[in-house]
Formats: sequence, C-alpha cells, structure tokens
Amino acid sequence: MKYHFLIVPVLAVSILSCKNTPEKASYSEPLQTTAPEIVFKNKGHELVYEMTQKTGDYNALAAKKDVVYTYTYETPDGKKDVSTEKYIFNGELSYGQYQQHERTLPQLEGTIEQGYNGSEFWLKHQGAYLEDEAFMKRVVFNRKTNFYWFAMFQKLLDPGLHYEYLHEAVINTKKYDLVKVTFESEDDSPKDIYLLYINQNTKLVDQFLFTVVDFNVVENPMLMQLEYEEIDGMLIPTKRQYKKSTWDAQVSDEPWINVTWSNITFNNHLTAEEFNKK
Repeated sequence: MKYHFLIVPVLAVSILSCKNTPEKASYSEPLQTTAPEIVFKNKGHELVYEMTQKTGDYNALAAKKDVVYTYTYETPDGKKDVSTEKYIFNGELSYGQYQQHERTLPQLEGTIEQGYNGSEFWLKHQGAYLEDEAFMKRVVFNRKTNFYWFAMFQKLLDPGLHYEYLHEAVINTKKYDLVKVTFESEDDSPKDIYLLYINQNTKLVDQFLFTVVDFNVVENPMLMQLEYEEIDGMLIPTKRQYKKSTWDAQVSDEPWINVTWSNITFNNHLTAEEFNKK
C-alpha cells in the first residue's frame, strides 16, 4: 500500500547540490528497546507521538534488529549516488558501499565503503583505509545523516527534543497541524530545526521544512516532500524530493533533488563485526 503526497508548487535547486552535500539531520542517542511512559509536554509533542503510532514507533523499529536497502540520491544535473546501506538499530551502527558516488567523494574512482561501528568511523577504497581529514569529515556526515533520515520519525520522540505547536494550515484542501521541533544544545551552538506538516486526516507528515546548520542552510530552509510505502508493518517514506524553500513553504519551479530507498529488508541477521575495519 502506498501513500502519495505532492503538496506545494515547485522551487529552486537545493543548495545542498551546489555544496555537494547529502541530506542532513541532527544526530542523537541510539534507539531504545523499551519505551518509557509518555508524558506529553504539549500539543505538538502529542501530535508527533500520534504520528509515530501510524509509521511505527522506535520500539517497532528496534524490534526489526537491522535493515539493508539501496539508497539512490540524484541531483538535477543528473549526478547520482547509489549505495547499499546497512544499519543495526541497537547502537546505530552504519555501513554504506557506494557503487556510484558522483556526489560523494567523486575524486575516488571505483567502489568506496564507509562504516561506523559504534565508536570508530572508517573509509575504504581499493582495499586500503584512508585517513584524509576532509574525506573522514564527509564519512562522519554520511554515516550519521543517512541513518538518521531512515529512523527520523521514530527518533522524533528521543530525549532532548522540544516541540512547539504553531497553527493549522490548509494546502490543496488538506488540513495540517504545523509542529516545530528543535534540539537541545549543550554549548548553545545552533541546532537544526524541523517544521512538520502533519496531515490532520492521516496523522502522517506529508512534508517538512528543515535547516542544515552544518552547511549554513538556516535562513532559507529546505522543503522535503514524501511518499510512503508499507514495508513489514511500518510506513517508510521511501520516496523523497526536496529543494530550497521559504519558511512559508513557497518554492519555485526549478528542479528537485530526488532520493529513493528501495529493496528494503529488515531482520537480515547482521552482526556488529560486519561494521568493523577488516
């Protein structure tokens, strides 16, 4: 069963493509395996909780142990990343084998591998491990970000998040509740912001605005639109398109960046050793 959403008119090419960066999201603690009793902070928090009851919450995701899928990221200029992604949810272990990487470390020819084993990030190319600082910064970004995007809706109930209900909105006759989600900052440094458009009928996030503080995408956010697919009892946003926007979700008619998750399988019996250097 698929749920299709196209909410607003189209806008300018994402600066992420100009900066050669992938999707970005804030990183937080690993998924828990037991759910604490929910005490709602406010209406926004309650709406996010109701959303996770539709998509599947973090307990449902953690119960699946691991996931393997194909990640395809394509920019309007036709350049593409294609990777096989593997995650273990307990500890947020992350691995990516890039068969095509025209947007990620394109200067390295042939297949590259990236990994995070819970304590160490690594990059492998042509049988050798690379330690280049600029390369490793990108690896850290990719491994954290790709995992977070996959588990984002479940992780929106993580500790340390703040929720603010803003107002209702009507887009193409559909009614939405707008909820702003922000992250705690221990050192008062800026953190990313998500503005969720929660469909009052389906309880799902049809689209959301987000910042990318690490790449100075703050004043003008990105607008992400989603299509969901039911896989093994969970609703997964397997198709995404995004581009630069305004805080009123106004976009131009310029092309979108497209991201697709395909061939998703859970419970693959992955082991933690598979995420270590070999």
